[in-house]
Amino acid sequence: MRRIDARAQPPGIGAAQSRRQDLLLLVLGVSMALAIGVAGLLRAAPVARLDNALLDTMMRATATASPAPSSTVVVDIDDVSLSAVGQWPWPRYRLAALVERIAAERPSAIALDVLLPEADRVSLADIQKTFQRDFGLDVAITGVPDGLLDNDGYLGQAMADAGVVGARYFYFDHATRETAPTRPGVGFEGALDALDLDSARGVLDNVDAIGAQTRVSGFVNMQVDGDGVLRRLPLLIEYRGVLQPSLALATTMQALGVSSGQVVRGRDGASLVIGPHVVPIDRRGHALLRFDGPPARYASVPAVDVLAGRLAPQALRDKIVVIGSSAVGLGDRHVTALSRTFSGSKVQSALMQNIVDGRVLRSPTWGAGAALAFGLLIALLQGGLLVAGRNLLTVAIVTLGVMLALGALAFVGFDMLGLVLPVAAPALVAATVLLTASAIRVWAQQRHARRWRRQLENARQVTIESMSAVAETRDPETGAHIKRTQHYVRAIAQRLRDTGRYVDVLTDAYIDLLFLSAPLHDIGKVGVPDHILLKPGPLTEAEWVLMRRHAEFGRTIILSTSRHIEGDNFLSVAAEIAATHHEKWDGSGYPAGLKGPAIPLSGRIMAVADVYDALVNRRCYKPPFPHAQAMAMMHALRGTTFDPVVLDAFFEIEETIVRIAGEFRDDAAAAAAGGGAHVGSDAFYDGIEAGAGFASPALAVQD
Repeated sequence: MRRIDARAQPPGIGAAQSRRQDLLLLVLGVSMALAIGVAGLLRAAPVARLDNALLDTMMRATATASPAPSSTVVVDIDDVSLSAVGQWPWPRYRLAALVERIAAERPSAIALDVLLPEADRVSLADIQKTFQRDFGLDVAITGVPDGLLDNDGYLGQAMADAGVVGARYFYFDHATRETAPTRPGVGFEGALDALDLDSARGVLDNVDAIGAQTRVSGFVNMQVDGDGVLRRLPLLIEYRGVLQPSLALATTMQALGVSSGQVVRGRDGASLVIGPHVVPIDRRGHALLRFDGPPARYASVPAVDVLAGRLAPQALRDKIVVIGSSAVGLGDRHVTALSRTFSGSKVQSALMQNIVDGRVLRSPTWGAGAALAFGLLIALLQGGLLVAGRNLLTVAIVTLGVMLALGALAFVGFDMLGLVLPVAAPALVAATVLLTASAIRVWAQQRHARRWRRQLENARQVTIESMSAVAETRDPETGAHIKRTQHYVRAIAQRLRDTGRYVDVLTDAYIDLLFLSAPLHDIGKVGVPDHILLKPGPLTEAEWVLMRRHAEFGRTIILSTSRHIEGDNFLSVAAEIAATHHEKWDGSGYPAGLKGPAIPLSGRIMAVADVYDALVNRRCYKPPFPHAQAMAMMHALRGTTFDPVVLDAFFEIEETIVRIAGEFRDDAAAAAAGGGAHVGSDAFYDGIEAGAGFASPALAVQD
């Protein structure tokens, strides 16, 4: 006779497969971290946009609307000035008057953020030329100083006298021809090889009468990001082998009284040193803008007030003045993180203020590499948690903590150190790995559920076929007994799980298996001869030994059937129940004499359910016992026949047990006829024979 393995436990459902999935997730996580990290190194659009969005958020979070003491002032040719003085373009002599009024206030530097590439058509000299060309007439103009005959020359002279920094614009899509070299008026030296500047092919400069008299010039090119937002300005552009400064850079150098700057390498990247100030730049010579508030926060005065002499005392004294326009019709407005209508002159003013205050932002060169390393560490952490058996909730909480830490790190770096850290890549890794893990887990669970549904359907079919065979060949107990014990078993298992007992075994899937397997607990009695199984009187010792073999017969039958089930052999639980539901807690049961926890939990639960049903229902060898008496008889067997923990759970759901017993009553006709074999009598006798003393010898039956 083959003995039952006392160490057998409920089969692990998909454990190896789950571990493979977690290892796969770890590999996928590392791969995704590498891919996203490389995308960050290459400034790929999705990662760059996330970093830009974070930068905008931090800028808005640290901005204020209150005006602050400023080193820069914008003289604004705004809509009010245009309405009061005249529509654009103004005659150049009017711009010259504006320059002279500003210069009289003794600012530290003046920049004209207006490009004048064409001659002023209202100059008196231009009118003389027009009449000579079109009509052949020489028009004499008397009483006018020579300087006022040419408006462009007059403005050029005024700008030269005031040291105004002029504007120019560089082309990158087409070349232009210049008769004279385009010199910026300032120079740069140092680690120029650390830069990879944009190289222009052409230039748009002020008309010669102005440009020839301008000692220092700067370009006004601006470059928005892919989403149309202005976040950085080029400070340097290479044109025909000469480094050209931006208007903001050239004007700030003018205010500082320095004519040259030095490019230096540092731990965080390249910088431009101008006088006492160090300006962080990237390899392309761009500087990140830091807006401390909306346009209204940056000081400005209307041009009409300057022309009319309505300036507050010291309004322009020792300030860097930018002459520009915010008029809607001139179109010099830009979308920024703080406003969608930032005028170009105020953008220049903001950058100048950043330089003077030492608040130009820095995007460190090591940032992308650090982001790649952090992404890999995060992916390894998440994958390690999954491989270690942590559930998705734990991984989600850890992921949220990591993302909050990254956000805090980015904010502290921005607010306190002026560093723009690219945390989008590691944050994207954390979110992507978590979402991927969730998707794979959901997919695996759905796949597992589909497979189990197929297996359970097969099992149901096997159960039906097995029970049908019993019904056709033997005189079995009623189908109601099967339904009652099924529901008893499930109710006991759920109570155990709900009260924290055997929770590692009693999963939803395992409880479902118990429910499906319970009907086969006595299927082995098909192997017991009729003269023994249906014998109305006491069994002999030899008959008793053969009767007891039905437990092993049941296990053999079920395992033989289970060979036809694909996937995990979950019918092993049914075999376990059939083989062990007559084992007793004190080791006096059969067929293997298992004791205590060595008896599989399924067998211990089935034993309680089977004995109770045998006690409270009519059998050919006894009348039904009242519920209260049956409960008392079973309580007397606590710790001998029954597992105390399982029996206590059974007692705790007494109302549920009574409801199940009433819901699935035996057929009245069958009960009246006293039909039915001794199926179930073995369970009853198992309890009574133990010495409880509740049954008379006449009721003792043989198994």
